[in-house]
Amino acid sequence: MSPEAPPFTCPLPVQQYANVVLAHGAGGNLMHRLIDDVFVKVFANPDQEAEHDSAVLECDGVRFAFTTDSYVVHPLFFPGGDIGSLAVYGTVNDLAVSGARPLYLSAGFILEEGLPVETLHRVTQSMQAAAQRAGVTIVTGDTKVVERGKGDGLFINTAGIGMVPEGVSSLPAQVRPGDAVLLNGDVGRHGIAIMAAREGLAFETTIESDLAPLADLVAQLFDAGIEVHCLRDCTRGGLASALNEIAATAGAGITIDEKAIPVLEDVRGACELLGLDPLHVANEGRLVTFVAPGDADRALEVMRRHPLGADATVIGTVTERAAAPVLMKTFGGIRILDMLSGDQLPRIC
Repeated sequence: MSPEAPPFTCPLPVQQYANVVLAHGAGGNLMHRLIDDVFVKVFANPDQEAEHDSAVLECDGVRFAFTTDSYVVHPLFFPGGDIGSLAVYGTVNDLAVSGARPLYLSAGFILEEGLPVETLHRVTQSMQAAAQRAGVTIVTGDTKVVERGKGDGLFINTAGIGMVPEGVSSLPAQVRPGDAVLLNGDVGRHGIAIMAAREGLAFETTIESDLAPLADLVAQLFDAGIEVHCLRDCTRGGLASALNEIAATAGAGITIDEKAIPVLEDVRGACELLGLDPLHVANEGRLVTFVAPGDADRALEVMRRHPLGADATVIGTVTERAAAPVLMKTFGGIRILDMLSGDQLPRIC
C-alpha cells in the first residue's frame, strides 16, 4: 500500500483562494501564493527547486527539459496570432529559456459543443505552421468535448520536450550581482492587442501581438559562447513579474532604467488610455537575459543580429539584495517595480 499522505493545512481560507481565482484570474502575487501554498506543497520534489519555466531532467546522462501549459485566450483570433500559434510558441519559449532545443509537443483540445469545425480547422492549421517555423513536431494529443456553455469555445493544453546541450544552464539561482540585464525588444504589445480585439477598441494603428518563437535567438547566444546565467520570457505579468520572480529566486536585487526599456508609442498611448503600466502587460515574444558583465556587449551584438533581437538593449544590472527586489530609475527618481496582486488583463494566454 502507498504511504498515507500527510494532512494538508491551507494557509489561506478556501473561500479567499476562490475569490483570488474568480476575481483576479489568479495572477501576480496571488497566483504565486496559490501555487506555493497548494501545488508546491503537495507535489514537492527536487526537480521543482529550480523554479524555472521547465523542469530539466537527466536520463542516462542525457538532459532534457519538460514543460506544460494551458491556453484560454479570448478572443481565439487576434492581431498577430491566435490560440493555436500561441500554444505552440508559448511552450517552445518555455523550453528555450530553460536552455533546451525544443523538439516535440503534445496538444490537448477542450472543445465546447457547437464550436464551428471551420474555427478548429483554422486553429490546427495555424498550430502546424507555427510548429514548422519553430522547428518542432506535434506528435501526440487528445480531444474532449464539453457541453455548450461550459468551455468558451476552445481551450488548448500543450506539453513540450527539448534536449539541453552539454554545459548549458540558465537557472535563476545562477544570477549574481554585477550581471547585465538585457531585453530583446519593446514590451506590452501582446496584452494590448488582446484587449483591443476583445473590447473592439480602435486605435490609430492596429497593435499586433509580438508572438514569436525565441528558441533560435536563445541558441545563438549559447552557440556564441556568451556566459548566460539566466533567461525568462516576459509573459503573464509582463517584464515586471519576470524580473521579480528572478530576483526572488536568486536572492538578489535588480535595478533597471526606465528610459532604456522600449515601448512603442501606440502601445504607450493605449496603456495611458486604459490606465495600464506597459511593464506589467503580457508579452509573447520577449525575454530578459542575465549575462556576466564582461559579456554584455557581445550578447547585445548577437541579439541584434537576429530579427527577434534587432531592438535589444541593456536595461539594468543585478545588485545585492535591497529593500525591494526590483528598483527602477525613472525620470524623477527611483520607484519600486513590484508585481501586481492580480492580472491587469485576464485571458491573455
